[in-house]
Amino acid sequence: MLLLSVSSQHHTLFSVSRVSSSSSFSSSSRLPLLPKLTSSIFSRSTARRFPCALTFASKVRSMAELVEDKEAGVAVVASGSGEGTEESKGLNRSRTFLDARTEEALLAGIREEAEAGRLPPNVASGMEELYQNYRNAVFQSGNPRADEIILSNMTVALDRIFLDVEDPFVFEPHHKALREPFDYYTFGQNYIRPLVDFSNSYVGNISLFCDMEEKLQQGHNIVLISNHQTEADPAVIALFLESTNPLIAENMIYVAGDRVVTDPLCKPFSMGRNLLCVYSKKHMNDVPELAEMKRRANTRSLKEMALLLRGGSQIIWIAPSGGRDRPDPLTKEWHPAPFDASSVDNMRRLAEHSGVPGHIYPLALMCHDIMPPPLQVEKEIGEKRVICFHGAGLSVAPEIKFHEIAGSYENPDEVKEAYTQAFYNSVVEQYNILNSAIHGKQGLGASSPTVSLSQPWN
Repeated sequence: MLLLSVSSQHHTLFSVSRVSSSSSFSSSSRLPLLPKLTSSIFSRSTARRFPCALTFASKVRSMAELVEDKEAGVAVVASGSGEGTEESKGLNRSRTFLDARTEEALLAGIREEAEAGRLPPNVASGMEELYQNYRNAVFQSGNPRADEIILSNMTVALDRIFLDVEDPFVFEPHHKALREPFDYYTFGQNYIRPLVDFSNSYVGNISLFCDMEEKLQQGHNIVLISNHQTEADPAVIALFLESTNPLIAENMIYVAGDRVVTDPLCKPFSMGRNLLCVYSKKHMNDVPELAEMKRRANTRSLKEMALLLRGGSQIIWIAPSGGRDRPDPLTKEWHPAPFDASSVDNMRRLAEHSGVPGHIYPLALMCHDIMPPPLQVEKEIGEKRVICFHGAGLSVAPEIKFHEIAGSYENPDEVKEAYTQAFYNSVVEQYNILNSAIHGKQGLGASSPTVSLSQPWN
């Protein structure tokens, strides 16, 4: 579905998140910083009071209103270039999925579009598989409105995927979340929300996120050095923070690997996030003749990030492992993948050289049950999407300061390794606490002197 993660090649990059330059934090007012919602499917006041309540249309038609300007009588959506409308581009917008009223009609629409040659066979099969897996996962939740949730969310998801096949969106190196005329951010949030078991989900050290917000409002930069579990990581982070820190939730930027901005099933979800688009080190040489082009593209994205940091009030999410965590092939246990020291050091130097104060925190994510990645790294685009209903966790620890570690070493390489290991050790510690709470069924009792668990949506 959605995400990111990357690591550095020499000085090329990683995984990020930020406050958009068009809506940077201000100490004088918070309201202008909130991106405008363009539909009624998501109410911030409702979300803050009931963050784990499902927000969806009561009928599929009301979901369709997200993409239709009824007064003008035409669909208005984000075009492939990021500007304009279908009307202005002369597109005859298909309503195959928006007009569907039943599961049978949705699935028949996939087959009809494939038979007509408008959907590539591999995309069509992926859409049908996505529907079935999402359907099964939402039914696992036991929600009495599961049928309605599935039909509403999958109607919009299939329509957005098909739209991108008809009119492919091209991501710029620095992509800003598309919030209007179609709100891709809210679409992604509402799609993942029914997959999260909030009764068995936890946030560690929520007060630190409030501290971060204060620093951002003062013009400081924040860097989150994190493990990376699934394509749904950004949505999970935002869902857990939307009731307490919506500014952080909505304004994070993620450095996205090329796979999530090229895979047809991922792209609509990626379009709702702030991204810096890079090529992952793990896939840099998949096509050798393209390797140099990828490195140049990464250098451009690196420059974009440096400019953002110089402006201050940026929050950056980086996954220095260069990819998603995967289970141990022997024990089947999940652990954060090792961090790449050059990625962590590059991020530190960028933050230090930005000219504004910066703070770097270790952050742990546990959400692999919701959308586990393939067991092995795949070269081909179009992985199988396994989806489940499950609890998840997010935790952050106090910032780690470079100078406090550097004083113990003389060799610069040893300093880099020790600094990176400090972040990794903290992430593993937090991850183990989350694991005990979620899989060990200890709940809030899994809290430790360094990780205080809570459920801020309650």
